Amino acid sequence: MTRRVLSNAQIATMPPEGGYGIVDKGYVAIEAGRLAYVGADLPAEYAAWPCEDVEGRLITPGLVDCHTHLVFGGNRALEFEMRLNGAGYEEIARAGGGIVSTVTATRTATDGALIASALRRLDALISEGVTLVEVKSGYGLDAETELRMLRAARQLAVRRDVRIRTSFLGAHAVPGEYSGRADAYLDEVCLPTLRAAHSEGLVDAVDGFCEGIAFDTSQMSRVFDVANELGLPVKLHAEQLSHLGGTALAARYGALSADHIEHANTADAAALAAAGTVAVLLPGAFYTLRETQAPPVAALRDHGVPIALATDCNPGSSPLASLLLTMNMGCTLFGLTPAQALSGVTCHAARALGVKDAGSIAPGMRADLAIWDVETPGELAYRIGFNPLYQRIFGGKE
Repeated sequence: MTRRVLSNAQIATMPPEGGYGIVDKGYVAIEAGRLAYVGADLPAEYAAWPCEDVEGRLITPGLVDCHTHLVFGGNRALEFEMRLNGAGYEEIARAGGGIVSTVTATRTATDGALIASALRRLDALISEGVTLVEVKSGYGLDAETELRMLRAARQLAVRRDVRIRTSFLGAHAVPGEYSGRADAYLDEVCLPTLRAAHSEGLVDAVDGFCEGIAFDTSQMSRVFDVANELGLPVKLHAEQLSHLGGTALAARYGALSADHIEHANTADAAALAAAGTVAVLLPGAFYTLRETQAPPVAALRDHGVPIALATDCNPGSSPLASLLLTMNMGCTLFGLTPAQALSGVTCHAARALGVKDAGSIAPGMRADLAIWDVETPGELAYRIGFNPLYQRIFGGKE
């Protein structure tokens, strides 16, 4: 049985109730991949265990990226360049840009290519102390490719020391072959594929995009009803570009999270609080799309809604694979404090995935930790383009 003690540490325990929860010059005892003890004075029962002096470094929970689209084919760099050279939406679409290009590239990519490209993005996250990542489908929009995406996402946890949670996002967009027939797409492709993915054990949660360019609240209700029937939790891309009632819908279904929510309002914040739903903010998309409507952070705070942050790593609206930069963006663009940003990628991000043994440092939790060469926790959100990770511990092992 593997046992070890980390000593002389500044420990940010990240309790769900908020703040850093600092234990100064503290100890962390690890046994069989779990945290056995956390505190300022080491009990005698752990005194004989192998001990590593971390020399005053900061220990946090392993970071959690709770909203990503890591598995996809191709990229949208050409579209990015065209847009900055003055091309409009229609010109880009005629050139094959937009989500159609990603769907085409994903459908034609081999399983090996999907896994290999996702691993490169995943490795960037792992290098910053990430130990738990959510990965969505949604760029296949046909049964075969949606299932292949989910299988590829599951393979990431086989190839790397990381935990993966998968979300079925068949209700991401209406594919070209179903243009103007969103309900037929749900009936003939999305919902049967959800059932097939669940029967194969590929789904941890069900997601959707509730927006004028995607699906309305009545259509998302149909998807969520099937999720409930299958015993799967739900989450939702809501109120990113307009206010269609997606946040209230997510709250009514007791969703794990409502994500983006730039156009949510005070009533939405109250609904999320009552439902216990996490608000997941995605500053990478806000930045890339040059949005001006920021999420209602003050209302979320006033109502005590847990706030998480995530990269939203995807080829179109957020080609971002740095959770540290996401923390800085959350502070700079949305006005979060550094403590709220760190909570947003630890305890609240784990809650947004329904994972109860990650995101905080306490006895009984998994020993997924990050050790940092910093003097204060606030440095993690303060620096830009700088990675101070000293050591990453996954399941008690370096």
